[in-house]
Amino acid sequence: MRNNMFEQARNAVNNLMNRNNFSDQDRQAAQSAIESAYTNATAEEQRELKQLEQQLQQQDELK
Repeated sequence: MRNNMFEQARNAVNNLMNRNNFSDQDRQAAQSAIESAYTNATAEEQRELKQLEQQLQQQDELK
């Protein structure tokens, strides 16, 4: 069974990374999607979610 929350989190972060400018609200929405996805995530999905969180943190550091 596919984890739709995981897919949504991955898509949210990928969409942000493809944009030059995004608001704090956009970033928070992506972070919330990641946090929600952890609930039903497999171990492999959890590792990828951690990577997505790191991408968001790195983007914050560049701001």
